[in-house]
Amino acid sequence: MNRALVNIIFSNLSRVLGWLALVLLIVLIGAIVIKGAGAVNLEFLTMGSSNFGAGGGILYQIIGSIIMITVAGLLCLPLALGTAIAQTAFIKRKSIQNGISMLVFGLNSVPSIIFGIFGLIFFVNILNTGISWMVGSFILAIMMIPTVVVTAFQSMDSIPTIYRESALSLGMTRWQMVRHVLIPQGFSGALTGLLVALARAVGETAPIMFIATAFSGVTIPTSVNEPVATLPTHILILAQNAVDPVALQSAWGASLVLMVLVLTFSVSGLFARLSLRKVSQR
Repeated sequence: MNRALVNIIFSNLSRVLGWLALVLLIVLIGAIVIKGAGAVNLEFLTMGSSNFGAGGGILYQIIGSIIMITVAGLLCLPLALGTAIAQTAFIKRKSIQNGISMLVFGLNSVPSIIFGIFGLIFFVNILNTGISWMVGSFILAIMMIPTVVVTAFQSMDSIPTIYRESALSLGMTRWQMVRHVLIPQGFSGALTGLLVALARAVGETAPIMFIATAFSGVTIPTSVNEPVATLPTHILILAQNAVDPVALQSAWGASLVLMVLVLTFSVSGLFARLSLRKVSQR
């Protein structure tokens, strides 16, 4: 077949599929906004749920979700940034670097339910931690590490080698080179990856459903050994009561709030990347 014809077909097909994906995204977001806007108001956002979630608001679900992903981010960032620094500055053998990359990508491909089962068996059953939001944060942090490691490593690896060699030739120790050259460049990538990973983590249900969350009757936790309510599990419970119009309306409202949180983290990641890139280039 003529190569020019193949290029035209492939180009047009890619364009059609791209527009199709955009239309589906707009339809999905539009449906959530239209059906969820009627449920979202100040009372819905500031009241606790009642009647097993079918009534009341989603205040404690929002707080529970924010607590878990905030702690998960605080646990994930130093581990992921340290891994990227070690892979860039201290591990010189290409085979070891490739091995670490394979492990990171392999961890990223593990289904989320497997993380939940691991947390249930290891923490809840073996360590006897019970249902705890801290365990859920730890599991979410493990899930987030690959995304943050990859973005931080790519940012550091993109630094021209002459910059690192010049820093060392000026008398800097390796740690000083890491602090003044690698971290300013890699932190922008790590923060971007962290925000993207948080956008994924805040919508996860399977990893935390049996190890960190309660379906109803919980408020703000007062210790690390207590469960929390989260938006994804709340939506799951309400969806099982779809025959109840009140519960269904609350599910759409909670979905809209969750989508806003996801979009907030995603957009924040974009702006953080752009602003920190300007700082790192000074």
